[in-house]
Amino acid sequence: MKILLTSLAALAISATSAMADPAEGRWSTQPDDNGNTGIVEITMCGDTLCGTLIESRRGNGEVFASENVGRQIVWDMEPRGNGRYRSGQIWSPDRDQTYRASMDMAGNQLTVAGCFLIICRDQTWTRAE
Repeated sequence: MKILLTSLAALAISATSAMADPAEGRWSTQPDDNGNTGIVEITMCGDTLCGTLIESRRGNGEVFASENVGRQIVWDMEPRGNGRYRSGQIWSPDRDQTYRASMDMAGNQLTVAGCFLIICRDQTWTRAE
């Protein structure tokens, strides 16, 4: 009986840790001020989400070697349930500016919004294959 309970507890713990957050994965950004897009990989970083730029593309779709590839551009994004994420930060490579950020997920779209003082902007990212 003791072995059965221990096995069930271990299974429950591994199942909980294996469950991915719905926003985890790769996301294609909208074009920035320079017409470039990117692929951002969103993962769990402790209890919050973070995102790393893993690929940069020119407006014509050509992949290019940006010094920003490998840089974390989303961090401290707190899951609030129902596809809502708040209290995070996002760095915008085209403006070299960090914004207070939130994300809202609906299906395969992730609306990422950032504000600096009273200036806000948002983008809708789509899930990358």
